[in-house]
Amino acid sequence: MNIALPNIRPARGLDGDGSVQVHMDPLADPALAIGTARVFSVYGKGGIGKSTTSSNLSVAFAKLGKRVLQIGCDPKHDSTFTLTKSLIPTVIDVLQGVDFHAEELRTEDFVFEGYAGVMCVEAGGPPAGTGCGGYVVGQTVKLLKEHHLLDDTDVVIFDVLGDVVCGGFASPLQHADRALIVAANDFDSIFAMNRIVAAIQAKAKNYPVRLGGVIANRSAATDQIDKFNRAVGLETVACFPDLDVIRRSRLKKATLFEMEGGPEVEAVQQEYLRLAANLWAGGTAYTCAPMKDRDIFDLLGFD
Repeated sequence: MNIALPNIRPARGLDGDGSVQVHMDPLADPALAIGTARVFSVYGKGGIGKSTTSSNLSVAFAKLGKRVLQIGCDPKHDSTFTLTKSLIPTVIDVLQGVDFHAEELRTEDFVFEGYAGVMCVEAGGPPAGTGCGGYVVGQTVKLLKEHHLLDDTDVVIFDVLGDVVCGGFASPLQHADRALIVAANDFDSIFAMNRIVAAIQAKAKNYPVRLGGVIANRSAATDQIDKFNRAVGLETVACFPDLDVIRRSRLKKATLFEMEGGPEVEAVQQEYLRLAANLWAGGTAYTCAPMKDRDIFDLLGFD
């Protein structure tokens, strides 16, 4: 089944000079507006731990009494498996099953309750090389709105794949209040972070989204992240060390709030709870300018 794509138009002067984007504007189309929930988009280099971060942050919000919805925005649809203990069907899967007649879908076809009551959705994606991820995100939000699933939601977390450079997978930024970047204390993830900063700053020209800070992950030290933050005007809002219990939690298909491990696990849980409380209180909106690629190359490293 081919997925009908929306019109794509040049967006010169909007999201970057000469950019070509899927034209879906939640500010202009009420069907795409999420509503009153606090919305966070989680970005970072592929494999850096965005899904682990997103799922544990979702649980932390739930532990604070918030009603949480996590939306995985990756075709491999594994954002929520530590919450649901399975790979749930994607929105694209279920739409294909009804020949894209969305009115035939039931809520339980594409929304699944996970640990701590977190509601989970996997947007999925079109077949490789055939469509636009931004369209899939837009259709997911529209479907959630049609089923009134956002009416009673306090927090929405978009878990977005990899190093985002195209307009399609930057589309969650059109819905978000804050964009969070997950990075390790290494060159590759900081290089990717710089590109994500550029994407967020471009979207911030026309949408309410603002940078919400850096989440240092799998990092005993943060000296390289700190160098980058000082150069562009960012701050680290949470730091999670490289603990084996995190690796084991993925293998057990469990969140860190379900794991035993003594003081080090409790410390990580408390850091997630602290981060969630800070974000719920509004946090800090950072305005910064990305660096040139060559400048990052010169900046990072040991003296």
